[in-house]
Amino acid sequence: MINAIKGMNDLLDDDARIYELVINTSSKVAKNYGYSYIQIPHLEQSALFKRSVGESSDIVGKEMYEFNDKSGDSVCLRPEGTAGVVRAFIEKKMDKANSVKRWFYHGSMFRYEKPQRGRYREFHQFGIECFNIASVYEDASVIMILKDIFDELDIKYTLKINSLGTPETLNNYRAKLREFCADLNLCEDCKRRFNTNIIRVLDCKNDSCQNALKNAPNLSEFLDEECKKDFAKLQELLKENNVSFVIDERLVRGLDYYSKSAFEFISDEIGAKAAIAGGGRYDYLVEYLGGAKSYGVGFAMGVERVMDILKSKQNILKKENKIYFCVLDEKYLNYAFKIASMLRKENKNVILNYEAKKMQKHLNNALKQDYNYFLALGEDEMKENKILFKDLAKQEQKIILIDELKELL
Repeated sequence: MINAIKGMNDLLDDDARIYELVINTSSKVAKNYGYSYIQIPHLEQSALFKRSVGESSDIVGKEMYEFNDKSGDSVCLRPEGTAGVVRAFIEKKMDKANSVKRWFYHGSMFRYEKPQRGRYREFHQFGIECFNIASVYEDASVIMILKDIFDELDIKYTLKINSLGTPETLNNYRAKLREFCADLNLCEDCKRRFNTNIIRVLDCKNDSCQNALKNAPNLSEFLDEECKKDFAKLQELLKENNVSFVIDERLVRGLDYYSKSAFEFISDEIGAKAAIAGGGRYDYLVEYLGGAKSYGVGFAMGVERVMDILKSKQNILKKENKIYFCVLDEKYLNYAFKIASMLRKENKNVILNYEAKKMQKHLNNALKQDYNYFLALGEDEMKENKILFKDLAKQEQKIILIDELKELL
């Protein structure tokens, strides 16, 4: 037997329905804020992520599914969504036109890491990207989108925010942080980060590193006046819209392209506190990837982690109104097929059983498979252009005209 690759899972039955719930809810909220759908390829040139995500990141250093194709080009399965959306923005010359674009995307991402709860080698993200709006009001809107999604899904969270400042801010801060860390006993990953991108040590999950960094300098000490003003405005907007948050000076995000606003939504509903979504502003990424200077802000949400939270809740899935339709004689099947098609055009969920059996056997099937309604056509019903209708939840049964079906279902 051939099994699925480790860390790559099938989505079916209730898992598939919960996945649809997350994506449909998220898409609806994003559309309310003026965002439209974009689809980007799963396979991209490796250079795209090496330049955008950063050579020093764990994603590029250890986790990308990277290989040479038959032409010898280095390609990889996308490990995240933002870089691909930016590539599309530049390739379609929207940067040159100074276009304002608000897009949302969803789908599979790929990282080669140890599979664990909420973290897989093929996983799914829902994300949004907004281009060419410099205003911090859009930063607040992006955060509000996530708040609205989680509120609608009834997910509890803690919102953490920080300001990363400008590239100059980060360069000055890196120099000070490197000086602070020079004599510390850091883990092997942080020793590598010390020489590649020192700011990533703040994101280390190793307890000994976190303890050693307790008295590290704060990035807020290096912010210029514009960044301070924007960060203050962001806090003001969140407070005025009843969005609770905490300022976390260690929040740096895991990718190289962020500047100014950075944020994470943390949940403890799946055990240990884990990030379920995060994002921020990236005003330099488009230019860094060869486009014209363009503003950018967005987020990515981990769908599997959100699904794990929803699975722990009772009655998260609304019962579908499923209809079991059967005939008691095969000669009525064509007519039943026509009626089923008519009902489906009215957006009814109809399963037509193609076997002619006694009604009790059909009824037992419908009850076992948790249908809501039962329809049957027999000789008596056909003579009068009627149909047997049964509400399985209420255990109410009657013979009705076929034209009455739409009103009852």
